[in-house]
Amino acid sequence: MKSTDLYQGKHHKWIVFGRDQGKSEKIIDTNQYMIVTNQQTMLLDPGGIELFSAMLAGILSHTELEKVTTLFASHQDPDIISSLGLWDKTIPNAKLYAPWLWEGFIRHFGMDNIEYKSIPDEGQELRLDGVTFRFIPAHFLHSSGNFHVYDVEAKILMSGDIGAALEEPDAPMFVEDFAKHADKMRYFHQRWMPSNSAKKNWIARVRELDIDMMAPQHGRIFKGEAVQEFLEWFDNLEVGIVNS
Repeated sequence: MKSTDLYQGKHHKWIVFGRDQGKSEKIIDTNQYMIVTNQQTMLLDPGGIELFSAMLAGILSHTELEKVTTLFASHQDPDIISSLGLWDKTIPNAKLYAPWLWEGFIRHFGMDNIEYKSIPDEGQELRLDGVTFRFIPAHFLHSSGNFHVYDVEAKILMSGDIGAALEEPDAPMFVEDFAKHADKMRYFHQRWMPSNSAKKNWIARVRELDIDMMAPQHGRIFKGEAVQEFLEWFDNLEVGIVNS
């Protein structure tokens, strides 16, 4: 599994793991994100059970296992968090931040030791070693209980399935030509995002943030002007039941 440094700041860094050449062709490629502060490490949507060993090896090349204190799950899908049962045995003292709505479902993946920290519908802030992260509501996009993570200092928005594209494992990590990339995103968003009103609400909320990079769970990462290009494209895209 490939790892790419996204941000290196004074207090922390971001790393993305993905482009897994060893995955089964029946399993979609996913991006897993890791934030490393001076003393702690947080994993964002740490992935499915099938890539746990690859993720663990990748993480240990960047940080010490005992520093992995925090997990985040944007929603309940298996490609997000079905590896939980293995993390539960590996980092038993960690905390999992996830939507309150999905606790009873996520626990089915196995959770005897890790502490479940329910995120309220309105979201909340989390500070790790003085670095501030905001859990941004993204309900119904596509899950009825869904959150994204905004890093105030790095100006990165981890956007879950919003901005996702299903591509081959050898695809570039960053959007290079937005017009061409939009064709790869259209069907996914029209089929998986059920509500235009929820979409509009999310766009209005996100436009209040200062974003340098938008990092989805599938496909390529948006940088600079590509972030605003995506928001404009998504704003004009009809999604959900109007297309069924």
